[in-house]
Amino acid sequence: MRYWLPLATILVLASCGPPVLAAPGAALDWSDLPDPSVQVFDDPYRDLSPEQFDDVLFTVRLRSRLHQDAGSPEERLKWQELLFETEDALAADGIDIDWLLDQRYVVAQNREWAGTAGNPEFDGQTVTLAGFAIPAPPDADGNAIVYLVPRRGMCSHMPPPPPNQMIRVRLNGDWAPSYVHEPVRLTGRLTIDPSEQNMMVVDGFLPMRATFRLDADSVETLETQGERLEWTQSIADRIRAAGNRKTGGANLPE
Repeated sequence: MRYWLPLATILVLASCGPPVLAAPGAALDWSDLPDPSVQVFDDPYRDLSPEQFDDVLFTVRLRSRLHQDAGSPEERLKWQELLFETEDALAADGIDIDWLLDQRYVVAQNREWAGTAGNPEFDGQTVTLAGFAIPAPPDADGNAIVYLVPRRGMCSHMPPPPPNQMIRVRLNGDWAPSYVHEPVRLTGRLTIDPSEQNMMVVDGFLPMRATFRLDADSVETLETQGERLEWTQSIADRIRAAGNRKTGGANLPE
């Protein structure tokens, strides 16, 4: 029986247009964070159908068994027949299995770059970004830390995002998240500063790999409508904003 097993983490890649500079405090989308120069590359594995991918993995397992000189003569004969059959099926689809396997390390490296490289256009800029905050242990200097991710559930019920879709946030005020994955909008200085920290997140210890650091100057707590990522100010924020307007303070949008 053949099983569908991932050969490597497959990143969903998209062609990016010309980089856009962010004005100070300008709102960014999470899609702005990856370095666009490394997002487009040849990936022959991406073009495989699920059945073809399964055949590639099956070929690797059969070759490994035969190389290890395992099994009885009858089993080895059966494995060899299955190997010929699978390789012939791939060849009939125009797939050179030996060339494809030779490319796997190059593809893995390209995928790693695509998922870790940060967009240099925003390095050192003051930006605003909305996401979900995950509480983290403080820095060695005692500064409060959270991680910001683009979707609720990441790093707990869902796998962690790629490093360039995770931000290590240094909080410079008194605010702290009330719960895991609290929706927030943060403004602060964004820098490319790769980090990794093992920490407990709901289901167990995880390596939190972040390409970016954000030194947060302001925090807005938010609420979501159902499962949709429609951001609105919380009731408390609206009340504070109204009070500021009446007293001539900061004009915050409703």
